[in-house]
Amino acid sequence: MTLSPKYDPTAHEGRIYEAWLSANAFAPSADAKGEPFTIVMPPPNVTGVLHMGHALNGTFQDIVIRFQRMRGKDALWLPGTDHAGIATQAVVERKLLEEEKTTRQELGREAFIERVWEWKEEHGDKIFAQLQRLGASCDWTRARFTFEEHFSRAVRESFVRLWDKGLVYRGARIVNWDCVLGTAVSDDEVEMKPLKAKLHYFRYPVEGEAERFVTVATTRPETMLGDTGVAVHPDDERYADLIGKRVIVPFVDRPIPIVADESVDPKFGTGAVKVTPGHDPADYERGARHNLPVINILEKDGRLNSDAGEFAGLSREEARKRVVAAMDERGLLEKIDTYEHNVPISDRSNTPIEPIVSEQWFVKMSELAGPAIQAVKDGSLTLKPARWTKVYLDWLENVHDWCISRQLWWGHRIPVWYDEDNVPVASRDDLEIGSAHPTTGKPIVRQDDDVLDTWASSWLWPFATMGWPDATPDLARFYSTQFLSTARDILYLWVARMVMAGYEFADHLPEGERCPFTTCYVHATVLDGKGRRMSKSLGNGIDPIEMIDAYGADAVRLSLVLLTREGQDVKLSEDRFEMGRRFTNKIWNATRFVLQNLDGERDDVNATPPTALEDRWILSRLARTVESVTNDLETYEFNDAATTLYRFVWNDLCDWYLELCKSRLTGGDEAGGRAARGTLVHVLDATLRMLHPITPFQTEVLWDALHGGNAPGLLITTEWPAADVAPIDEAAESEINVLQELVHAVRSIRALTALGERKALDAIVVAPGARERDVLETSADRARAMAHLASLEVHAAAERPASSAVGVATGFEVFVPLGDEVDMGALADTLARRVEKLTKGLAGVRGKLSNQGFLENAAPDVVDAERERMSEMEVELGLLERNLAGLLD
Repeated sequence: MTLSPKYDPTAHEGRIYEAWLSANAFAPSADAKGEPFTIVMPPPNVTGVLHMGHALNGTFQDIVIRFQRMRGKDALWLPGTDHAGIATQAVVERKLLEEEKTTRQELGREAFIERVWEWKEEHGDKIFAQLQRLGASCDWTRARFTFEEHFSRAVRESFVRLWDKGLVYRGARIVNWDCVLGTAVSDDEVEMKPLKAKLHYFRYPVEGEAERFVTVATTRPETMLGDTGVAVHPDDERYADLIGKRVIVPFVDRPIPIVADESVDPKFGTGAVKVTPGHDPADYERGARHNLPVINILEKDGRLNSDAGEFAGLSREEARKRVVAAMDERGLLEKIDTYEHNVPISDRSNTPIEPIVSEQWFVKMSELAGPAIQAVKDGSLTLKPARWTKVYLDWLENVHDWCISRQLWWGHRIPVWYDEDNVPVASRDDLEIGSAHPTTGKPIVRQDDDVLDTWASSWLWPFATMGWPDATPDLARFYSTQFLSTARDILYLWVARMVMAGYEFADHLPEGERCPFTTCYVHATVLDGKGRRMSKSLGNGIDPIEMIDAYGADAVRLSLVLLTREGQDVKLSEDRFEMGRRFTNKIWNATRFVLQNLDGERDDVNATPPTALEDRWILSRLARTVESVTNDLETYEFNDAATTLYRFVWNDLCDWYLELCKSRLTGGDEAGGRAARGTLVHVLDATLRMLHPITPFQTEVLWDALHGGNAPGLLITTEWPAADVAPIDEAAESEINVLQELVHAVRSIRALTALGERKALDAIVVAPGARERDVLETSADRARAMAHLASLEVHAAAERPASSAVGVATGFEVFVPLGDEVDMGALADTLARRVEKLTKGLAGVRGKLSNQGFLENAAPDVVDAERERMSEMEVELGLLERNLAGLLD
C-alpha cells in the first residue's frame, strides 16, 4: 500500500473516525472480560463551544482511555453535558429579546422552559461534534445530560436524603447577589478582583452633641442608608468616650449606636467603621454580635428600595453619585482618597456582587466534608500535581454551608412543597396542588419557586450517569472511576463536592470504596503567547477547530501535550502547532521510506534475532522506550511520554537507524536487507502502537498501510506493546553511543568553524580508553559515513595538530586540521566575541543561582532548569576557550 507524498489530515480524519464508530470501538467490551477502567468527562455547558482548555483536557482524557483500552482494560469514557442553569437561561432570554422582543416573564415559566428545551435540542450537542473532530473516543451511546429525566430523579433522591438527615435548611443569610442575573450565587462563583476606588470620608453627627462628628470611610456611599451601627476598636482611645453613644445617619435620620468590636482595624481610615449588616458579610457578623438590626436597601435588580428614602428607585451607581453630592452639600463629606481594594465580581455575569440578606436554601457542609478530607489523607484519592492537595484540604477544613438555591427558571426545581400554613415538605414525587401534606394533612398550595444550583446536580455526575439511584449493571461495573482530569477553577465547585457526594450517596458500596475517582489530575491553564488568560473580552482566544483545520487533529494534540509540563501553565500561540505538524510529517515520511523498501522477504525478529549492530541497538532503544512510555502513561506524565516518543522517533529511528541501515536495504546484501526490513517493521509496528493514544488518526492510517491495507483489525483495539517487545542490549547501545559522540563532536566543529555539513573532513581521535578505540576502529566505515569524514585516525595518545579545531566527546577528543580555506584570524575574532558574550551570560546565571531570594521563591523545576543551563554554558565556554587557545598558539 503506497502513501501520498504528503500527509493531508483532511483526507483521513473523517473516514477514520467513522470507521471507529462503525466498529463500536469506543464502547467497553460486551463480555466484560477486562478489568474496568472508567473516566467521566467533566460535562461542558450545553451552551459551550470547544476552547483550548477543552482541547487540552479532552486530549489528556483521550490519551488515558486509548492507552488503557490497548492495555486490555474494559475502558469506558462517559461523555455528557451540563444544563448550566444561569448560562443557558441567559442565552435563551437574550435570543427571545433580540428575535421576538419578548421576555421570559411575558412568556411564563412553563412556556419559557419549553423554549429552552427547543434551544437545547437544536444547539446543545455542538460541542460533541467538536470533540469528535479532536478524536475523542467517548462512548457516545452513553452520553448523559444533567437535566434529563433520570438525572432529575437522582437529584431529587439526593435532596430528599439530605432533607431527611437534617442537612438541608432554609434561612435568611447574607448571600452573594447577582443583580444582573437576579439570583444568588455561591462563594465559589465569585472572583475577587483588585480595583481602584474612591474612599469617601463621611461625617456622622453625634446625637445630642452639636458640632461633634464621627468620621467613617467607605467605598460604597449608597450603603450608608442601610447603616445600623458604627464600630470602633475597644482599645482605641480616640473613641473611648463615644462607645455606647449614638450618631445620626444623614438623610434617613436614623440614630445608630457606636459599639466596641475587636475586629475593627484602628489603622484603617479613621478607625471608625460604618456597620451595614444587610450589605456586607463582615458587617453581618458584627451586627449579629451586637444585635444590630438588618436593613436591606436594595431591590433584586440593584435599584434602591423605599428604605433608601429620597434615593429610592435609583440604580446603585446613580445613588452613589447622588449620596456623595448630597453629603458634600451638607458639609458632611470630609475628603475623598484613592484606594485599591478587592471587589467581588460574579464570574457568571462579570458584574459586581451585591451582598444582601435573603431567604435561601443551604446544605450543611461540615458533616459531608469529613469523609472527603479523609479520602486524601488515607490515599483513596490522589491529586496530581500534589500541591493541589493542600488547596483541596484547606477549603474542606474551612468549608461554609452551601447556598444551593437560585432564583431562576431553567434548572432542577427544588422538590419542596408548602401547605396553607407555609409548612414545607420534601418529596421524591410531585405533590399535587390540593393534595394532603404528608405531615400536617393540610392542602398543598404551592411548590418552591427556586431551582437548585447547577452544581447540586453535577456533584452526582460520577454515579448518576451510570444509573444511580437504581442498581444498574453499569453502576456495579464502572463505579467508582479511576481518573478525572479537570481545571483548577472547579476544584471546590465540583471536585470536592463530587467526593462528598460519593461518600454520602454511593451506599451500594462499602464506605471505604465510595470515592468517585482514584486520581484527580488538575491540568494546566492555557494562556496566550503573552501569558494572559484567553478571553472573549481580550480577543486573544485560539479556536481549536480552526487549528485542527489548519494543522490536523494529531498535530494539535501532540503540540498541546509537548508544551504542557506538569504544574506549569501553557503559553500558546498559533505558530506553536508547527512542532506537531513537523512531527506528523516526519513519521509519515519515515513510514513511506519503510514501505518503499519492504520489497522482498523480511526476517521475523522474534524468530531470528538480528546480529547487525544497528538492528540490535534500535531494538534495545525500542524496549527502553516502551518501558518508559508505559510507565509515564500509567502515572499520567503526559509530557514525559510524548517527549520520549518524539525523541525516539525523530532521533533514534529517523536520524540514526534509517541512516545506518540504508546501505543494507539498497545494496546487494540479501541477508542483511532481510534482517533490516524485519527490524524496521517490528520497530515501526510498536512505535505506531505507542503513538496511537497521542496521535490517533495518523497512526491508524499508517498502521493499515504497514499491513498492506489488510491490518488484522483497527489499531485502536490492538494490544499495547509488550514489555518484552525486544531485548535490552547494553553492548549495542554502548557501541552506537560512541559513534554518536563522534558525530556530535564533528558537528560541533563544523558549527564552530562554519565548515559545510557535508564537506569531507579529516579527523583524528585521541581516545585513552580501549573500549572507545575498539568501537571506532571496528566501525570505522560507519563512523566515516555518519560523520562525513574523508579519513579517521584513532590513537590512544597524540598531540593536538597545529591549526586544528577540537570537539569534546565522552571518553575522547576529536581534532580536525583546518585547511587554508579557513581564515584563522577571522575565526579567532569570532570565537573571542562568543567567549565574551557567553562569559557575561554565564555570570548572569551564576548571579541568579547565588541569589537566596530566587532559590527560595522560584519553582523547583525553574531552579533546576537554570542549573542545567549553567552547566551547559560552562561546557560550551570551556570548548570555545580551548579552540581559541589552539588558534592563538
